[in-house]
Amino acid sequence: MSWIALRVTPESNRDGVIAALFESGSQGVHEDGATVITHFPAGAPIAAIRDAVMEADPEASIAIAEAPDIDYSQWRASVMSHEVGGLVVAPPWLASEHDPEKTVVIDPTMAFGTGEHPTTRGVMRLMQGVIRSGDVVADLGAGSAVLSIAAARLGAARVAAVGIDHDSIANAEENVGVNGVRDVVEVIEGDAAVILPLLAPVRVVLANIISSVLLEMLPLLRDALTNEGQAILSGILVDERAAMITALEANSWTIQREDTEDAWWSVLIAPR
Repeated sequence: MSWIALRVTPESNRDGVIAALFESGSQGVHEDGATVITHFPAGAPIAAIRDAVMEADPEASIAIAEAPDIDYSQWRASVMSHEVGGLVVAPPWLASEHDPEKTVVIDPTMAFGTGEHPTTRGVMRLMQGVIRSGDVVADLGAGSAVLSIAAARLGAARVAAVGIDHDSIANAEENVGVNGVRDVVEVIEGDAAVILPLLAPVRVVLANIISSVLLEMLPLLRDALTNEGQAILSGILVDERAAMITALEANSWTIQREDTEDAWWSVLIAPR
């Protein structure tokens, strides 16, 4: 089968662009820095797909090109496990190689949030030493629920995995079941800004969302936390770090730890 490759660089609505690609029939996306890459069969309605992406983000940059035939057996062989501190993110066919109590099993067929992206790994590194036994956690922009499952592995008593993308919800619920954490993790479809106040108070908020949304949500995050609460933010480009630090200081947040990988910056914060 011949394939067409789409490389989309969102400007202001990354989650909306990814959702538009899935709604248009994409079976999976790969994130290369700020760019989202996916493939469609040669007969796919590319013009309509492009229109859907532009409706989600009118300033997005789109490159379309023919792609060589994809051998999915080779692709599967190329998917690796990722050791992130004391945790491991692994596809189902590699999970048995690792300690199940420290492994997050994620099927990469559909999702963004498989351990392949630096933002996921950044949050996972910062979580360790923050999530405590018995914590209540809100995971905003949960995607595949990888971070929610990781929180459960670290001892959280209750985790809300909140996602607005309808197509990722079934994948998140499947991953929660595969990892045996249905008694801890609840997958909730909805707008994080609406759902978070209903979940409060929570001890830890995880928010791997584009920076423009994070900026708007800083007051909501503060209001949702317990007295000893902390938040971990990601989805922030290194070039946006200075602006985010200014906003955090203006909103009376203290930066406790930072993590940088490739072009991405993640940060652990607490209210002053």
